[in-house]
Amino acid sequence: MRILVTGGAGFIGSHLVQRLLASGRSVVILDDFNDFYDPAIKRANVAAAKGAELVEGDIRDAAAVTRAFEKRPDAVVHLAARAGVRPSLEQPDLYASVNLGGTLTLLEECRRRGVKRFVFASSSSVYGDSARIPFGEDEPDPRPVSPYGVTKLAGEHYLRLYNTLHGLRVSALRFFTVYGPRQRPDMAIHKFARLILEGKEVPVFGDGTTRRDYTYVDDAVAGVAAALDRDDGFEVYNIGESGTVELAGLIALLEQNLGKSARIKRLPDQPGDVKRTYADVSKARARLGYAPSTPIEEGVRKFCAWLRS
Repeated sequence: MRILVTGGAGFIGSHLVQRLLASGRSVVILDDFNDFYDPAIKRANVAAAKGAELVEGDIRDAAAVTRAFEKRPDAVVHLAARAGVRPSLEQPDLYASVNLGGTLTLLEECRRRGVKRFVFASSSSVYGDSARIPFGEDEPDPRPVSPYGVTKLAGEHYLRLYNTLHGLRVSALRFFTVYGPRQRPDMAIHKFARLILEGKEVPVFGDGTTRRDYTYVDDAVAGVAAALDRDDGFEVYNIGESGTVELAGLIALLEQNLGKSARIKRLPDQPGDVKRTYADVSKARARLGYAPSTPIEEGVRKFCAWLRS
């Protein structure tokens, strides 16, 4: 089975590519190596994925997408996106262009070539500040509070449409704050850890009581691999740890593992942020055999060991 992984040079993508190659799958990576963060990090990720084929290009570029599909994939795992809640507030047009325009380019190529299996990286951001705890896939009226969340929810609707019109079989995975080795440097755990090590101020928006469901990357990737092996029509799954950690507690874990105290800089609440995320993963457990096994204490320890190395 040959898998096209968009964004395969990135954080989650590079871990997934390694897992697929180790399982004997053939992998094609489509990535544009943009400068959202240092492209050298992504190129190093690809260099470590020995055996994968690389097509360099933007998912909005029909010619680049065509080159990737000429490798004749049997399925697509679509991870490429403009990520991050806060940057999407500043560049909503870019987020719409990449996350919607790029996804549509891929969907049209799937339609033309008869590729019928598609796994989509959605996000817990689609839930916004839902009052239903934990967050369930059957949320009747999800209301994202950022342009990023809106693009992910709209992407799910496009995928549902292509399932209805063209028989595309889709698993949409709503990831809950994935972290671990090779995590993007702009994400909280990586950013905070580096600032603590450098003795610099750690920006904390609000009073530190916001809570997040953090998912270790190995668990997230196991969920993607399981979704690839399931023949869904159109299904949405939460991929999280099914627990929450307060921001102040997360910083304390980082301090403990790094052996240094954080210098906290208090800032006002940030537009687009939510008070909490909390995944109900019972559907993924039942249908995908999803079984997250890395608690936050162990995951932060592994991350800090990687960062120090």
